[in-house]
Amino acid sequence: MGKGNFDNPNRIFVRAIQGEYNLTEELRRLRSRPRVRKGAELEFDGGPQHYNKDYIEPKDGIAQTLHIHLEEIAPGGRSAKHGHVNEAVFYILDGEGAEIHDGIRYEWECGDVAIVHNNCVHQHFNRNPDKPARALVMKTKPMYLFMNMLFQKTVEAIPSEPSPTAQGFVPRLDQPIDDHDHDHDHTHVHKQVR
Repeated sequence: MGKGNFDNPNRIFVRAIQGEYNLTEELRRLRSRPRVRKGAELEFDGGPQHYNKDYIEPKDGIAQTLHIHLEEIAPGGRSAKHGHVNEAVFYILDGEGAEIHDGIRYEWECGDVAIVHNNCVHQHFNRNPDKPARALVMKTKPMYLFMNMLFQKTVEAIPSEPSPTAQGFVPRLDQPIDDHDHDHDHTHVHKQVR
């Protein structure tokens, strides 16, 4: 057997970090960045069945290791079927849906957490034909990219047509509860936390 790359004592495990790095300047830069991002100022992309809004990515200069984004799936819609090296955690904000991970179906609803494991081929579905579903997605994908663990593959693209029950659907705007128009009287009940 010939000498392979595994026998090379000089192989590179992590890509080089090059350029001037000064902790004082980096801390000054980070502390000058906004600590709150206004969701209403960020736009959704994608569609017509699956939409995405990025809150934090390394390119924003706010955080280096996290990718946090909001996903909204149209009524009866679905995402692309895909896989990637990094894990992802989906906190379900509203709606009801399902995941298919490596051929196994898992159902979820508002308040649940769906976990996509490393190297899992998966797809997200909205089980409700009449209402959208929304999840906050948290992942350390930037760290995987830094380590040159770049594998990500689309197995099946996001549908280019709306789902049958979501013709004309657009993702909801982020608004504080007090900004919503109300046509009826209602009473707020507040629980005291002890």
